[in-house]
Amino acid sequence: MVKFNKLIIACDGESASGKSTAAKLVSKKYNLLHINSGLFYRYCSKMIIQKKPKNQISFLKKKLKSIKYNNISNQKLHSENISNHAAIIAKNKKIRSLVNQVQLDIIKKNDRICVEGRDIASKILAIKPRYDLAFYFKCSLEVAAKRRWFDIKKKVPLNTVKKSLKARTSLDKKRLNSPLIKVKDAILIRTDRLSKRQVLNKISKHIDYYIKKKNINL
Repeated sequence: MVKFNKLIIACDGESASGKSTAAKLVSKKYNLLHINSGLFYRYCSKMIIQKKPKNQISFLKKKLKSIKYNNISNQKLHSENISNHAAIIAKNKKIRSLVNQVQLDIIKKNDRICVEGRDIASKILAIKPRYDLAFYFKCSLEVAAKRRWFDIKKKVPLNTVKKSLKARTSLDKKRLNSPLIKVKDAILIRTDRLSKRQVLNKISKHIDYYIKKKNINL
């Protein structure tokens, strides 16, 4: 296991672009805390769908105040219903503010971390703390749809999944608050053209080069 002083990695990308798989592999290889920001929105959606609160902001503020990331990551949050709802609440500035604060509280306590989402490099890790390396994941709609289809055990038609992903990416890129963008220095990773091993190898080359360049103690 590789160990060193500090490394903060930002992973952004479209739905089902393979960023989660890549972030997990990288986190395991380099002994980084892995945070999936999308799970916070999915958790918020699940709670809203189940409880139907009159005041969503007050309700979520209480839910997120004491929640532990491990409790969120162990829940089943990848249904089509939750995915579609999460895309909607992600546009809400107040909800984004709540989720951002929760993420920052975790990030500031860890100097070896890999955070994945849609506004990590452009917003969450843009200033303090700032990412050391940023990766942007992209995948063709055809491959992404099949990937998500298998993830949900083919519970809905493939074409439905494809339409949902297309709509989700459109919402992410067009929303006014923290839209999905590729920052200038983000390294593009096309997961539809690479195997999992190739994706990890490509990312690792950039990380290893950075470690060597900055004389980070292993």
